[in-house]
Amino acid sequence: MSRKESLGHTPSSETMLLDAVSGLAPMLSDNAREAEQRRKPVDEVMAAIEGTGVYRYFVPKRFGGLEYSLEGFMHLGMNLGEACLSTAWVVTFCMEHNWLLSLFGQAAQEDIFGQQPYVVAPGSLAPKGKAVEVEGGYRVTGRWQRGTGVMHADWAMVAALTPLPGQKEPALCMFILPIKEVEIIDTWHIDGMIGTGSNDIAIHDVFIPQHRMVNLADVRAGESPGALWHDSPLYKMPMLPVLGLTATAPAVGAAKQAVTLFHERLQGRVVYGTTTKQGDKPVAQSRLAHARAEALSVENQLLHIARDVTAWGVSGETCPELERARLRVEIGHVVKRSRDLVRDVVEACGASAHFLDNPLQRMQRDLNTLSCHTVFDLDLASEIYGRLLLGLPANAPI
Repeated sequence: MSRKESLGHTPSSETMLLDAVSGLAPMLSDNAREAEQRRKPVDEVMAAIEGTGVYRYFVPKRFGGLEYSLEGFMHLGMNLGEACLSTAWVVTFCMEHNWLLSLFGQAAQEDIFGQQPYVVAPGSLAPKGKAVEVEGGYRVTGRWQRGTGVMHADWAMVAALTPLPGQKEPALCMFILPIKEVEIIDTWHIDGMIGTGSNDIAIHDVFIPQHRMVNLADVRAGESPGALWHDSPLYKMPMLPVLGLTATAPAVGAAKQAVTLFHERLQGRVVYGTTTKQGDKPVAQSRLAHARAEALSVENQLLHIARDVTAWGVSGETCPELERARLRVEIGHVVKRSRDLVRDVVEACGASAHFLDNPLQRMQRDLNTLSCHTVFDLDLASEIYGRLLLGLPANAPI
């Protein structure tokens, strides 16, 4: 049954939805290596996740959606990330892209959400496309890397430089179009996050109607057309911090799971050349204590940022550049701490952690790759924040 034909499962509360998704963790974990071998999420796993109704999480209530909380979204992302970081990354991105569609104008939402309960779509904010204005809309051409979610998608969201009336320079706008009008290019040959299947996408001179476009300048600070239409703080949150949190929650989940696996390993592993369990050694006990405390601290920081971002939506005020820059730096630090925590755990576990049937080696490769995403670029993020603190203008979009 297609997404257009069914509203799918309707969870009666946020907690019940989180429980339903978390209940699939063993299935994700059992298929994590298979996803890596296939270079995309396992179809059966994605179908089970979709069956929970999770993609309706951020869909507006006026279209039968749920409008659940950003903090709950963080818990969901962490729970999935504990089981399979690649699959969690795809699911959280596709969930968040329904939130992004909710920032488009009324006509786009009625066009799409009016026909189906949610979308599963990759989304790229990189200015890799160009739009040419024609009668009724635009013709768009371009190629975008890292199309997360494209292997199970029905729509695609892409950014393109777009001429707008009254502006000398093209604006960066986002377009949404059916996946059948997109070329998927097999490029995802990589050493981490392999199971995401984030292949390139290309569009070749495709007509997209005017109403399926939104100016990203209107979206960044929480002042989008959708925010003005919907009476909900959820759609007034600043865009890039929401995107950053979307990508961060699974990373924190993986770090938490690495500590859990380390804890279990200490109780059975005998260090080579000795007759003593590693867990009986004071240095191992100390490492475990530091790792557990760090995992809790990173999780708390993630949830604190989510509450800050939510508060901006509730306030109804425009989130200023300085605050958005600070949030981006904090989010980058959360990912860096998660990556470093997994590295420390793998180091403490010895050489056997690097066997391919050990999930720790996959977590380390995944975190190393994930942390290279542009949204986590701490050099760029801290430079922007530092400039703003000194009263200088930002030198990149935030």
